[in-house]
Amino acid sequence: MTTSKCLSIVIAFHQSNHRDFKNFYMGLVQRYWREDFPTLLSYTRFLHKMSALIIPMCAYFQTVKGKPTGIAFVDSTSLKVCHNIRIPRNRAFNGIAKRGKRTMGWFYGFKLHLLINHIGEIISLKITPGNTNDRTPIPELCKNLKGKLYADKGYIGTISVKN
Repeated sequence: MTTSKCLSIVIAFHQSNHRDFKNFYMGLVQRYWREDFPTLLSYTRFLHKMSALIIPMCAYFQTVKGKPTGIAFVDSTSLKVCHNIRIPRNRAFNGIAKRGKRTMGWFYGFKLHLLINHIGEIISLKITPGNTNDRTPIPELCKNLKGKLYADKGYIGTISVKN
């Protein structure tokens, strides 16, 4: 199964209303999308391949970036790999994903840090392990950025953007 087809399935999952990937993959993809993906992998084989999709996903995001407009917003969100109960058994991102804490509690996975312009176009992004402080990737995300930068209270004192 090609990387682009695997990326399509992962993106479709994140745009769906499914709460977990297993039910999405086995209940929807394997049952109804088999014609669209004739070389569909089993659920466990697909999980093993998922860890190799991070780099192509980041490369794709770099190609669809917008331009800075003078007004930018920054925030992060969690990318959960598995439920907290399954952390000791998780092998897909073993050694890469980390435990982190958000306002809604603990999670295991990554953080997606996004910098967008006022139109909603992605200017810059970074994926970090779940235990990374939200302020850590800000200097790299805001490199060569001019204008106003808006963020929530957790980013206070991080960086001053030059006008």
